[in-house]
Amino acid sequence: MNRLMEARRNQTTYSCLCHDLAMRAHPVGAAILAGGQARRFGGRDKSRLVVGGQPIIVRQVEVLQRITPDVCIVAADAARFADLSLPVHADVIPGAGAMGGVYTALEVATSDRVLVVACDLPFLDELMLGRLVELAAAADGAWVRTPGGVEPLLACYRREARTTIRAQILNGQLKLAELGGVLRMAELGAGELERFGPAARLLANINTPDDYARIQ
Repeated sequence: MNRLMEARRNQTTYSCLCHDLAMRAHPVGAAILAGGQARRFGGRDKSRLVVGGQPIIVRQVEVLQRITPDVCIVAADAARFADLSLPVHADVIPGAGAMGGVYTALEVATSDRVLVVACDLPFLDELMLGRLVELAAAADGAWVRTPGGVEPLLACYRREARTTIRAQILNGQLKLAELGGVLRMAELGAGELERFGPAARLLANINTPDDYARIQ
């Protein structure tokens, strides 16, 4: 039993070491999309909902900054996030919804790969995000896929994909899930996702007050 526990500890240490080396070898940026109107939550700022004693966006910044110091927020009102001391970028193409947020994140980026996350995901996992960065290296990006579909706002996109995304916006094609038809998206599937924890927790997001109550 002791040998088994030691082997597991060594495996975890090795995985973390490989992850850290990969992040240093391939610089990555990160963007939190916080420009939504939260209509199903009465217009409340979901990024400031408290989970585990901290606002969601503070939790997210802490995780993302363990991966990269290059973290920004995409939102119209920079004053809302002044306390975080992070760059805040308004949409380059206004009125394009979440697709416009992804495009803005890539347009302002200085790294080849950019992690893009919605502001209402309280349980980001550093190693899972690192795996998305790795998968994106051989594609236009990488996202999570479960039996329920893909997660375009828990993803890593290559900066070069912004040209295609801009074309989608200009053509009025604003559904993020349809990017899989025009971009080569690698996928982190449900089986591999389990390595990082229960999918229900990793992918939990808050759209309504009921969602928030279930997470608490």
